[in-house]
Amino acid sequence: MMTWTIPAVVGAADLPIREVILYKHGVGFFERAGKLEAGDTARIDFKSDDMNDVLKSLTITDRSGGKISGVRYDASEPLEERLKNFPFAVGADSTLAVFLDQMKGARIELKEYRAGALEAVEGVIVSARVVKSGEKDASIETVTLLTDAGELRTFYLPANSIKFTDVKLQSLLKDYLSVLNGARSKDRRSVYIDSIGAAARDLIASYMTPSPVWKSSYRLLFPQEGQPTLEGWAIVDNTSGDDWNNVRLSVVSGLPISFVTQLYAPKYVTRPNAELADNQAAAPTVFQGAIGALSAGPNAGLAPPRAMAKAAPGSGGGFGGGTYRIGTGSDQVVRLDSSIASTAEGRDAGDLFEYSFSSPVTVKKGESAMLPFLQQKLGARKLLIYQENFGVNPQNAAELTNSTGKTLDGGPITVYDAGTYAGEALVETVKAGDKRLISYGVDLGTRITTKFDSSKNVVREIHAYHGNLTSRYAMEEVRTFTIKNVDPKVKTLIIEHPQRPGYKLLEPAKASETTANANRFEVKLGASANETFALREERVYDQTMQITNMTPDTIGVWLENKVLSPAGRRQLEQIAQKKRDIADNDAALKLADSSIADLTQDQTRIRANIQSLNNVKNQEAVVQQYAGQLAANETKMAALRDQQSNLKRKKTALESELNTLMEKMDF
Repeated sequence: MMTWTIPAVVGAADLPIREVILYKHGVGFFERAGKLEAGDTARIDFKSDDMNDVLKSLTITDRSGGKISGVRYDASEPLEERLKNFPFAVGADSTLAVFLDQMKGARIELKEYRAGALEAVEGVIVSARVVKSGEKDASIETVTLLTDAGELRTFYLPANSIKFTDVKLQSLLKDYLSVLNGARSKDRRSVYIDSIGAAARDLIASYMTPSPVWKSSYRLLFPQEGQPTLEGWAIVDNTSGDDWNNVRLSVVSGLPISFVTQLYAPKYVTRPNAELADNQAAAPTVFQGAIGALSAGPNAGLAPPRAMAKAAPGSGGGFGGGTYRIGTGSDQVVRLDSSIASTAEGRDAGDLFEYSFSSPVTVKKGESAMLPFLQQKLGARKLLIYQENFGVNPQNAAELTNSTGKTLDGGPITVYDAGTYAGEALVETVKAGDKRLISYGVDLGTRITTKFDSSKNVVREIHAYHGNLTSRYAMEEVRTFTIKNVDPKVKTLIIEHPQRPGYKLLEPAKASETTANANRFEVKLGASANETFALREERVYDQTMQITNMTPDTIGVWLENKVLSPAGRRQLEQIAQKKRDIADNDAALKLADSSIADLTQDQTRIRANIQSLNNVKNQEAVVQQYAGQLAANETKMAALRDQQSNLKRKKTALESELNTLMEKMDF
């Protein structure tokens, strides 16, 4: 039987996870620590998809004062490709004879018992076979060697011992089996840290890997009197493949930039083909002059990543022990506040906020945990919120003021009012000192109806430039909210109305609160009372027309508008008059054209009559009469043509004057 030894490595347990920091953008910070004896190798296993982030962020610190010369890791090359580099292969169904037959020409030492004694034989492998033997088709494995005495001898397999005498071949076999051993999990890759030197090492290895985002959920507890309590729970998932045993755990609120760079997969560059020129004369090379000299200086080394700072003590603490009472007399029920106590300390970490749990945390691999990170009193007041698209009833809501001094990460909130479940809400991340509105139910004791009224458009301004007339209109819209409070208690209502492009708020003059896309108005509701609230808005818009297409009557309508300036009135009157002059000239020109057409038709008729009478005897007098009419028509035709030409010239001049007036128009 062949045996070999694989270099021992320290398992991941020798560098256990000591600290975990989870973020909201899909990565986690992990710190491992442990002792590494001289000559040993630590191994940390990762998912293959995590290797890019590991190679980008891995930091190793030797607390014993030594230096780490580097790390090794499994290549991303597929197992099949890595095994192709070896001169042999061990298949899943390979027998010892099949394997040895691949090693023809290799020298081995074979030991087997013959006649009760252990015989050692050395020789070169000639072949190895699996042959059938006996009536039941039994298989027998054999190997044939060329011994040092020049004999061809066949031995049955397996022998008592087989060893390759070639050290390099034996090493290749060990490497081959090591590759197979490391590929047992196709999704795992290992990073190796070698201990160099004679002293033991006290190592810290930290890195970032993809991790599930931690999630936050809250409980908002309204007592009958006093400030409410906000409880925060962090939900974490351990999918790292290792147990978190008594680790320092922190969760960070914020969204730092993170990305994936392909560092794990080998990159290849396509190189150009280059050949030496044959039988060609060398041409002289002309070098350009230097523009400036490069200054030699020390290389700027990359500083190792700074270790994550530990959280400073904060103000988090528990509130166990608070009570409030519901009911009176014998039916009185005593409710206790939640008995959980937050063990997390919060601190600002730049633009981020970190909650560090002061007690060690244990989460087994494949498990999740809920950990309380906040329990504090905070400022809050109960409200109603109404949005028109929600329905007739407003929503039960609360205005939360983050007076905790900490950042509240976004998440769901379950609301309890006087010990009773009241509803649920969602809230975005709230920085310290900021406030948010949350809605968690529907108030059936309040009904709201809306009446809409839109007034006619009113012209506010009239402007003109280069023949274009622009009028500015103002349209007023009024929404009247009628609110009926049927409950015998005072309420505060927030009406949220969307901000619309082009609309200006007229009444009330200012909103109680403004968001990026809405205005909020606060209305006080009396007990069992009706209230009305009017919201008046104005939309201003422009409309542009070309004066060229306007008739004088249309311009006359604009001249009657009171908002028209004196300068604009004068310019429009000049243009209207010029358009009237052009219209009168066009009418005269049309009349002249019609008269010329009538005379032309009359002359055609007279000429036809004259031609027909010339063939009739004794009609000379009538022909002379027609000739006189024809001469008179020619005189009228000449006068009309002169009038037509004058009117056309006048039209051209009037249109030019009109164009000049419109080009100069500016008011």
